[in-house]
Amino acid sequence: MADRQRTIYLDNHATTRLDPRVLEAMLPWLTDRYGNAGSVTHEPGREARAAVEAARTTFADAIAAEPREIVFTGGATESANLAILGTAARHATLNPSAASRGHVITIATEHHAVLDPVEHLERGGVAVTRLPVMPQHGAEGVPGRIRLADLAAALRPDTMLVSVLLANNEIGVVQDVATIAEMVHAAGAILHVDCAQAIGRLPVDVDALGADLASFSAHKFHGPKGAGALFVRRRGRAVRVEPLVYGGGQERGMRSGTLDVPGIVGLAEAARLAGADLADEVLRIGGLRDRLWEALAASLPGVAVNGPPLDAVDDRGRPVRLPNNLNVRIAGVDGQSLLATLAADGLAVSSGSACSSESPRPSHVLMGLGLGEDEARASLRFGLSRFTTEEEVDDAADLITVGVARLWAM
Repeated sequence: MADRQRTIYLDNHATTRLDPRVLEAMLPWLTDRYGNAGSVTHEPGREARAAVEAARTTFADAIAAEPREIVFTGGATESANLAILGTAARHATLNPSAASRGHVITIATEHHAVLDPVEHLERGGVAVTRLPVMPQHGAEGVPGRIRLADLAAALRPDTMLVSVLLANNEIGVVQDVATIAEMVHAAGAILHVDCAQAIGRLPVDVDALGADLASFSAHKFHGPKGAGALFVRRRGRAVRVEPLVYGGGQERGMRSGTLDVPGIVGLAEAARLAGADLADEVLRIGGLRDRLWEALAASLPGVAVNGPPLDAVDDRGRPVRLPNNLNVRIAGVDGQSLLATLAADGLAVSSGSACSSESPRPSHVLMGLGLGEDEARASLRFGLSRFTTEEEVDDAADLITVGVARLWAM
């Protein structure tokens, strides 16, 4: 059983441990090399500016972009807001007398970093379509993916933006973004892809995805909190977004504010490491995830997977679920009671998005799959990382088994 003096952390969709190699890269910029990257009249400032531009190149290489297409932000939420609200503001600028404020399409199971700004636009008169996903208990397709026919039917002449989560943060489902991009571009619209959960778990190539805008957050792939990026395409289908923050004109005017040099350096190093280790980590983490599921399935009658089957692939042989993701429902158990029990025993897991964890409502993602409230409330989400070990997986399975048995007995 687990040592009660330590925490087994399996909530890596919420955040990840800072990789010591990333911290090492950041430390000089937190201490001795503290120049402002905007103060280029002296050597400390020029040194900081050079570090930012080197990081821009490193991060761009990690996602197959160009350095001029990278805008540094405070995280994926800010990036998504800039992509969505900035696109809408640009549309309004170009269409000041249009009767329609435009149309936005997204998915009902998106992260609230997308759903909330879209709702804000809707309150201001923008038309919004929220696509449903294929259900857990349906006979067709991949649970959690959209039906491409639904997207085709939703696209309109005034559609300005489609926003899609590449990989869902609760059930790990991976959307067919490349095909979605073809449809969106054929309709003359812009595609924003939320890539927050993807780096280090999937290959991320913005050209292969067909993304016009893509948002990222360093702390999701072993980088620092408070550092992120927005990819803004400037080749071919070049796009422009209106800024949300005004001030010193940093980041080509798209995101004013003093640049967080240590955070930017950490973001780039974390992305570089994620790409370098990707092939090995996908196999290792996927194996640990399967080991955890097999242990739970063997000890808990009626436990079931939420989202796609763990081994599911699409018609091109590509996985349709993140290798580090497991989301299960356990019959006859209240998830919040189980979470409290597990937390007391030193196991850190969650029932859904960290951004929604204080809400009394069941997960909108699981409800979007067609699960009932009781099923959604009886669900747990596990996210594994490069630091997760076999021992931790085995101990976690033991703790869950004991915790469930205790609740069943009550």
